[in-house]
Amino acid sequence: MLRRVLFPAVATLLLLPLAGCGKKTESASAAAASSAGTAAGQMIYRIGNGSEPQDLDPQIVTGVPEHRILIALFEGLLTENPKDLSPEPGVAEKWDISADGRVYTFHLRADAKWSDGTPITATTFVRSYQRMLTPALAAEYAYMLHHAVNARAYNEGKLTDFSQVGFKALDDRRLQVTLESPVPFLLKILASHYSWYPVPIHVLEKHGALARKGTAWTRAENIVSNGPFVVKDWKPQQVLVAARNPHYWDKARIRLDEVHFFPVENQDTEEKMFRTGQLDITYELPLAKIDTYRKEFPDTLRLDPYLGVYFYRFNVTRPPLNDKRVRRALSLAIDRERLVKNVVRGGQSPAYAVSYPGTAGYAPRAKLAGTVEEAKQLLAAAGFPEGKGFPKIDLLYNTSQNHRIIAEAIQQMWKRTLNIDVGLRNEEWKVFLDSQDTKSFDLQRAGWIADYLDPHVFLDLWTSHSLNNDTGWSHAGYDRLFDQALKAKNDAERYEIYQQMDAILVDELPVMPIYHYTSVRALSPRVKGWYPTLLDNHPFKSIYLEPAK
Repeated sequence: MLRRVLFPAVATLLLLPLAGCGKKTESASAAAASSAGTAAGQMIYRIGNGSEPQDLDPQIVTGVPEHRILIALFEGLLTENPKDLSPEPGVAEKWDISADGRVYTFHLRADAKWSDGTPITATTFVRSYQRMLTPALAAEYAYMLHHAVNARAYNEGKLTDFSQVGFKALDDRRLQVTLESPVPFLLKILASHYSWYPVPIHVLEKHGALARKGTAWTRAENIVSNGPFVVKDWKPQQVLVAARNPHYWDKARIRLDEVHFFPVENQDTEEKMFRTGQLDITYELPLAKIDTYRKEFPDTLRLDPYLGVYFYRFNVTRPPLNDKRVRRALSLAIDRERLVKNVVRGGQSPAYAVSYPGTAGYAPRAKLAGTVEEAKQLLAAAGFPEGKGFPKIDLLYNTSQNHRIIAEAIQQMWKRTLNIDVGLRNEEWKVFLDSQDTKSFDLQRAGWIADYLDPHVFLDLWTSHSLNNDTGWSHAGYDRLFDQALKAKNDAERYEIYQQMDAILVDELPVMPIYHYTSVRALSPRVKGWYPTLLDNHPFKSIYLEPAK
C-alpha cells in the first residue's frame, strides 16, 4: 500500500510530464543491501518491501508489506498456482466438499511440520482459528472466518463455547469446516489469505500470545513458521533475512537459498538501490521515473493489472465530514481523469465506485457522477458557500513520496474548485495504522487490494461489524444485504445484491474512490518464475535467479 516531497508546484505537475532522476542519501536499508552481498554459491533474492512490517503475526497484520513476507514464512491449507493463483494443495493434500457445499473436509499431509519440527495437526488449525476469533484479540481480519457456523457469534462474544463453532478436528489429519451457507469463493480465500494460516500454538503459549497482540513470539529468535522459509535474521528498519525451512514438506522444490526484504520507504532510494544492483525487485517506482524507465529501461519496467482501489477514507464521526453533502462535494471536485493521466502515470484507471470493474465477471452499475458546479452547490447547501467558514481538516497519508504527490495534487483541486484548505499530514507506517485503528484522522489515504478473486472482497469490509471499516460509518440496509448475498442461489442473484450495496456506497460515500491500481515496479531480468497476477501474489516456490552475467 505504501512515500515524499518532490515538487514545489503541484499545479505544474498536473500540466507537465514528470522527469528527472534525483539523488538522495543512502539509507540504512541501502547500506545493508550493499554490504549483504551474495554468499558464494547461494541464490539470494533481494526485495524492496516498502516499509518496516507492523508484525509477523498472520492473525494481527493487515498490510501489503506484511503479506509479502508472510507468504514466504507461512502456508495455509491451500496455496496458489504461481501463474494464475488458482488454489493448489498446501498443508492439506486433498479435500472433500459435501453435496450442499456447506461441509469441507481437509486431509492434512503426514509430513506437515513447523520449522522447529513440531507436527501440524487438525487441532493446530482449530486452535488457530479459535485464537483468530477470540474477542480479546480483536483481529481485524476475523470476519474472514465468519463464514463458518457460529464463528461470528463467538467473535462478537455472543457465544462462549467454541465447540459449537464450525471447526472440528476429526483426527490428527482431518479438519472439518462447516459453513453457515455455501461460499463459492472459499477455496480462493484459503489459498490467498493469511487470516486462514495456522499459527504455532505451542510457541504462542510460551509467550502469552493466545489473546494478546504485540508479544515476543514473532521476534527473530523466537518465531516458528511452516512455509518455505523461516526468519534467519531481522534488523528492524534495515533488513529481514529469510532462509530455507528444512522442515517444509515441499522443500525440494525451493530453489532460492534466502530472501532479503528491505523496508525502504523512500522511493528514490529504493530505485537507486535497484539501479545499482542492490535489489532484484522494487516495491514501487517513483512517479517521476516511470517515463524514464519506459524509454531507457523497458526490459525492467513492469506495469501490470492489480486488483485494488486507491481511495480516501472519511471519518464520518467528525464534522463537517459527518454530512454526506460535504463528502460528495469533496469527491466530485477531484478530476480523476487528469490525475491518472498527468500525476499517477502508470496506466491506472479512474475509480467511480469501490468495486473493481470486471472482478470475476462483476462490474458495478452505480458510479459517482456529477459536476464541479454540483460540488459547489452541495458545499453551499452544507453551510459553506464558496468555501467560507469551512473548518480546518487534515488528510493523513503514510510516509511516501508518491502518496504526497497525489495528496498535493488533490489538495490543489479542492482549493481551486471549492476554495477550501485541506492540510496534509504524514506518518510512518506503524503509527499510521494506529491512527487508522483509533480513528485519529479526518481524511485518510487508503488502498484496498483484493484478498481473493471475487467481488465480495471489495464490499465485505464496509459492514458495521468489520474491524477494517475504520470510517465510523454503518448502515443497517447495507448489513442486511451483506447477509443476504451469501444466501443467494447463484452468482447472478448474488451479484444483483452487490449492485445494491455498491449503490449505497456511492450514495453515502464513507470512502472516496480515486483510481484503480496497476502494479508499477522495476524487476530484474534475472528473476525467473515470477508471473504477473491480479493480486500481485508471487509464490516463492517458483522463483529463482539466473546467474549474473
